[in-house]
Amino acid sequence: MKPRFVAVGECMVELAPAGAGLFAMGFAGDTFNTAWYARRALPLEWSVDYVTALGTDALSDRMTAFMADAGIGTGHVQRLPGRVPGLYLIELTESERSFSYWRGQSAARDLARDAGVLEAALAGAGVVYFSGITLAILPPGGRVQFLAALAVARRGGARVVFDPNLRPRLWPDEDTMCAAVMQAAGLADSVLPSHDDEAVHFGDANPEATARRYAAAGAGLVVVKNGPGNMLTWERGVVAWHAPEAVTRVVDTTAAGDSFNAGFLAAHLTGAETADAVRRGARLGARVIAARGALVPG
Repeated sequence: MKPRFVAVGECMVELAPAGAGLFAMGFAGDTFNTAWYARRALPLEWSVDYVTALGTDALSDRMTAFMADAGIGTGHVQRLPGRVPGLYLIELTESERSFSYWRGQSAARDLARDAGVLEAALAGAGVVYFSGITLAILPPGGRVQFLAALAVARRGGARVVFDPNLRPRLWPDEDTMCAAVMQAAGLADSVLPSHDDEAVHFGDANPEATARRYAAAGAGLVVVKNGPGNMLTWERGVVAWHAPEAVTRVVDTTAAGDSFNAGFLAAHLTGAETADAVRRGARLGARVIAARGALVPG
């Protein structure tokens, strides 16, 4: 496998609670969070690139510089005049978070508008990572072009990894969301769903039902996250359960799944056994939810 990890999606301006009614500004987004943590978890010989679109404004400049300072390649960040990054605000009730979004003019919605540019960005990738949010922000035509580019990358040797990350508010209706997610799953080698979301929108009775559905779509490896409960892996027909270490401190669950994905993939892609990769992902997720914000240094 080529040591190049490519994540595709939307990085947004994040406003996170900073106490006394104040908010701190940062940059985050589900696939970007995973890229950020993967850059820290993968060996240095691996490159980590982010594929998205931003504007030509000062805030987009700051976001691009933030990515580069984190060691994430920005050579395939398109810059679109007249567009801006999306923004979201986090509100916390105890440790649980809720979000308000402003993303109607987000440049990332056009990241797949040029098929040639997108295919060039994915060429030479060892791993291409994307999510259901990546799919949701694209217009229907852009979604078609994105999936076509994924297929080209996969034929070229890339391993495709998909986190369904179901967010119904981003879709016109649940049927459209579920159909698009399963279509994308048919192009994925590995799928990393969260059972609580899948149970609500697909009616899965348990994590094994979630794993079976994605395996039937063609995934060779399915890792079903399950909140604080036991996780399940389905690896070419072999089912295994994994009990995560007990979490003693929960401050903010933002990026829990994103960081798990990074820790798991960094271990799995560099030769760790699946059970060990799950442990490493869970440990990273536990560290992240013990602090505020999506990106936790250290």
